[in-house]
Amino acid sequence: MPRFAANLTLLFTELPYLDRFDAAASAGFSAVEILFPYDVPAKDTCRALLRNGLDLILINAPPPNYTGGTPGYGAVPGGEGRFEHDVKRALRYAGELRPTFIHIMAGYTKNEAAEATFVRNLQWAADLAPEQSFTIEPLNSGDQPGYFLDDYALAARILDAVDRPNVGLQYDSYHAEVIHGDALQIWETYKDRVTHVQIGAAPGRSEPGTGPTDFPALFAAIDASSYAGWVSAEYHSSTARTEGSLHWLK
Repeated sequence: MPRFAANLTLLFTELPYLDRFDAAASAGFSAVEILFPYDVPAKDTCRALLRNGLDLILINAPPPNYTGGTPGYGAVPGGEGRFEHDVKRALRYAGELRPTFIHIMAGYTKNEAAEATFVRNLQWAADLAPEQSFTIEPLNSGDQPGYFLDDYALAARILDAVDRPNVGLQYDSYHAEVIHGDALQIWETYKDRVTHVQIGAAPGRSEPGTGPTDFPALFAAIDASSYAGWVSAEYHSSTARTEGSLHWLK
């Protein structure tokens, strides 16, 4: 079976943020990811990781925009200055937390210059921090209307154009199923590009075991591939307490 990690932004949300680390460790996880850890001092998150012996796999960029500006990021033409500023902020935070990956979000645009903008921005980030690994992830347009990166073929084309060893594909079974209708086939098609994996069941983003995705087959396919990273559980528990939704781990 793959090595499973817990996404603490979606799991154990019945608990305060810092208590989720203890709960994840108690449930048997030895690695976690946090989508937006920026509201808590980095030293507090570091202590929670250290006391539980947890690895931090991933955080998202950009940090929250506290000025209330229009959402936007890596693929938004004209936003290059903001992109560079926010990547530097995320990297300062990552300097303390040491996440394996930073997921660079594309943002919300359908401008014809978006693809070229995203490529240039990703190259800039990769060259600025060559020791940091970055990912990009297609998100479905139902959950994220107007999101630029909404297709795996588009992601592959962008990665080819970026051509940096520290920028890879983030595969999410939930989004793959919603976008393309077959999460397992998407894995088989793009597995050689994948550097990080997340899982959740479509259509409701619940725990594995519901919906059309054959998770035992997907896990077997991951095991049979060259992928050696973590598989992060990123779903909304259907039970009041997250522990009640972890039956799939068995």
